[in-house]
Amino acid sequence: MQTSVRAQSAVTHLRRVRSSIAKLIDSSHLSARAPAPIIFSSVALSDFRMTVAEPPFVPREKLFEKQKYFQSIQKHTYLKGRYDRITSVAIPGALAATCLFMIGRGIYNMSHGIGKQA
Repeated sequence: MQTSVRAQSAVTHLRRVRSSIAKLIDSSHLSARAPAPIIFSSVALSDFRMTVAEPPFVPREKLFEKQKYFQSIQKHTYLKGRYDRITSVAIPGALAATCLFMIGRGIYNMSHGIGKQA
């Protein structure tokens, strides 16, 4: 007897949630766009899960424009973005120059006996 009462309460709760979500979608700004489909995955005796499919962050048209732009550039893949020269060329170049300077200074100091501790 108790399980059937729980099942009925879960079903009525599910109906309330569906109607409140439908009211929310109709009354909100989401009605201007195509409403996101609501998918009810499983209904158990005491709990149920609901997942809502989200709209994409970037419109599909902008994504296609950027994809065409990046595919049409005749550069290496790692140099196609705005700041890719900084991250792919300048920073490794600065690190290499710093390393070479420090190695050169160490060799100079060792050959002239500068900087000994004792």
